[in-house]
Amino acid sequence: MVNALDEAAGLKMDTVQVFTKNQQQWKAPALDPVVAKAWRERVAGLGWQGRTVSHASYLINLGSPDPELWKKSVDLMTVEIERCAELEIPFLVHHPGAFTTSTREEGLKKIAAAYGELFKRTKALKVVSCLENTVGGGSNLGREFDEIARLRDMIMETTGDPERLGVCFDTCHAHAGGYDLSTVAGAEDALGAFDRIVGLKWIRVLHLNDSKGKVGSRLDRHEHIGKGTIGLAGFGVVVRRPEFASVPKILETPKGEPGTKPNHDALNLRRLWRLRDEASIKQPKQGMSRVKSTPPKSERRK
Repeated sequence: MVNALDEAAGLKMDTVQVFTKNQQQWKAPALDPVVAKAWRERVAGLGWQGRTVSHASYLINLGSPDPELWKKSVDLMTVEIERCAELEIPFLVHHPGAFTTSTREEGLKKIAAAYGELFKRTKALKVVSCLENTVGGGSNLGREFDEIARLRDMIMETTGDPERLGVCFDTCHAHAGGYDLSTVAGAEDALGAFDRIVGLKWIRVLHLNDSKGKVGSRLDRHEHIGKGTIGLAGFGVVVRRPEFASVPKILETPKGEPGTKPNHDALNLRRLWRLRDEASIKQPKQGMSRVKSTPPKSERRK
C-alpha cells in the first residue's frame, strides 16, 4: 500500500484514495501489521495525517430490503471502518445504497438503521463516513441534494453522532445527476444550492471528475478534466472555492497503461492547478490526488 503514497507524492500530490481490501470480495484477510505500520509511518513522513481517504467496497448496499444482504453490507462496512482506523485513514467514502425492490423511503430508513448499528459497533473509532452523491441511476439513492440532506438528518437522529458523518461531493455525479457544472454561473448556482440545502461544511472529500455523459444523463462515466461535458470553467469554480482549500481532492479520471506516456494523472493535475492559480485573489494551495486501488488493475472500477 505504501506504493500508492509514493506514486502520489511523486506527482506532487498531497493525499491519496485507496481500497484497503479487494473491493470485489466480501471477505478479506486481516491487515498485515507490517504493512499497516509501513503505511502509517510513510503517511507521517509525508505529513499527510488527517488527509488520506479510503473508498468502501461497491458490494455494500446499506439500503437493501433483503435482510441477508443488508446484514452482510453492515458487516462489511464495519470491517471497512475498522481497517481505516487501523491505518489511521480519517475518511471513508461510500455510495449511500439502492432501495431495489422496496421504496425510496424504505431505502433511506434502512441506511439510517445501518448507521445506527455501525456507529454502535465502532463507537470508539473516529473515522468519518462520507456519503457520496450519485447520478441516481436505477434505484440508487443520493442524487438530489435534498435527499442527501434528509439522509444526513435521519442518520444524525439515529446515531446522535454528527462528528463521524460527512459528504463526498463528486463533480461527475452531480453534473450527470442534473446539476449543470459546465459554466461558471451553473457551477456557482449548484454549489450555492448545495450550501443552502446541505451545507458546504459537510463536504469532507471532493472527487474531481469530468463527465462523459451530458448534464442530467444519469450516466456514471468519468472523463479527463476539461475533456468532458463539464469543461474547465466549472472546475475553476470548484478548485478556487475557499471553503475547499484544505479538503482532500481525489482524481478518479481515466488511467493509461502503467509506465506509458502521457501520464494522465499528471496532465489532469496540471489543468486543475492552472485553474486554481487563475484566481484574482491567491488562495491557499490545494492538494489533489488520484485513485489508487490495492486490487490488480483488472479489478479497478475507474
